[in-house]
Amino acid sequence: MKTRSLLTLAAACTLVAGCQGLKDAFTAHVNVVARAGSQELSVTRLGNLLGHATLQIPATRDVADVLAGYWVDYQLLAEAAAKGDSLTNQKEIDEATTSYTTGIILRKMEGVIDSMLVKDQPTEAGYDQGIDDIYDARHILFQFPPKATAAQKDSVRKKAAGILPQVNDRTFAAMARKYSSDGTAAQGGDLGVFNKRQMVAEFGDAVAALKPGQISGLVQTQYGYHIIQRLPYAQAKTEYEKSFARLVGGGAEQAYMAKLDSEANIQVKSGAAAAAKIAAITASDHRKDNDVLATFKGGKLTVARFLMWLDQFPPSQRIPQQMQSAPDSLINGFIKNLATNEILVNKADSMHVTLTPEERQSVYHDFAQVVSLSWRALGVDPKALADSAKTQAERERLASSRVEAMLDGVMEGKAQPVPIPTPLKVLLESKYSWKINAAGLDRATELARQIRTSADSARAANQPKSQVPLPGAVPPAGTTGTKKP
Repeated sequence: MKTRSLLTLAAACTLVAGCQGLKDAFTAHVNVVARAGSQELSVTRLGNLLGHATLQIPATRDVADVLAGYWVDYQLLAEAAAKGDSLTNQKEIDEATTSYTTGIILRKMEGVIDSMLVKDQPTEAGYDQGIDDIYDARHILFQFPPKATAAQKDSVRKKAAGILPQVNDRTFAAMARKYSSDGTAAQGGDLGVFNKRQMVAEFGDAVAALKPGQISGLVQTQYGYHIIQRLPYAQAKTEYEKSFARLVGGGAEQAYMAKLDSEANIQVKSGAAAAAKIAAITASDHRKDNDVLATFKGGKLTVARFLMWLDQFPPSQRIPQQMQSAPDSLINGFIKNLATNEILVNKADSMHVTLTPEERQSVYHDFAQVVSLSWRALGVDPKALADSAKTQAERERLASSRVEAMLDGVMEGKAQPVPIPTPLKVLLESKYSWKINAAGLDRATELARQIRTSADSARAANQPKSQVPLPGAVPPAGTTGTKKP
């Protein structure tokens, strides 16, 4: 796999590979930002794309890097289409979709844990008795003002006390809509089904003390004074039965996971935070990196597996970018959480929790669909290329030109960028030759800024001069006095 980072030059160039690396570095520094297969993205091309963009995007290095990344993935996808590579090799897909399939296994394992831990079933008797601390209630909140004084709190109490006699089963919803100070007012104060531990202690204890259908007196919490009604089973039944396993399992799962963590004895390695930050921002360089970030009983979390877990986060969350400014303590906690996921996956493997053949075939089918849709969106469908160009070289040139035209349209605001899902990106970047050069990015960014500056200066020079004299300016001779109509 080609690297995105600059080559580190040795003091002496005694090996052929070292000399070639030196040659590549100097060549890239001159005018090349990126290569993808047989295609090159020049400094001039990227600088013009970004500098002349009509989209409201800044001419920064980060944006240039994102744009170069799009160019690489689009060109690699175009190259595959031109070569007639269907991208359906199942072994390659298995490796590229590891983050996706591991997520499926993890969710299955969570279901297995719930089935092991949740023994009770939702019944009317269980609801009435508060078994497992699951309740359904509604409330009216008389909220304290911010930084309330004792006098202000007493004023809120008096208002609530005056309303309390008017509240009964028939009027509760209307009174909540009229007087409640929180977001549940529109729903008549309905809180839905919840576990007692989800509420502040005073509120949870007050609900647990009520019989089904009963309305409380005033209950004080840090938020204000509440009037609470625990709903009868007839009103709670549907949501109670639907939410029971999740709410009961949540508490049991927390206890189970705490025990699992304790027994596993997760140890985050010294320097792991710094290594994770570097790997996150240059992921393509480290997908086979087996350096250890954390250890636990029976296993370890490597850089490669860390990146696999990172792939499960949507790109829009920009986790790699956020990591760069996060304190090491936060990164270490993140690593520990991912190590816990790794422990669960290992446990799933020992329990033979895996994808079914049908689920695996569904992954292959979905991957093929993504490839086909991406080709069509870029205008590089293999059949269309074959109909328009006879040789592979001609098809590659045609596919590349369509990618370039598509990028022009995006930067002009006439087209939407084609999102490349992470599994497809991983497969392309592991299978085909590519590289992004940091020096080229810097030069392209500087060029884009110069273009923007020149355009701003030209616009300013072409602005019509104001005919309104500045305050205090002396008017030209012969222009004083009042002009007659």
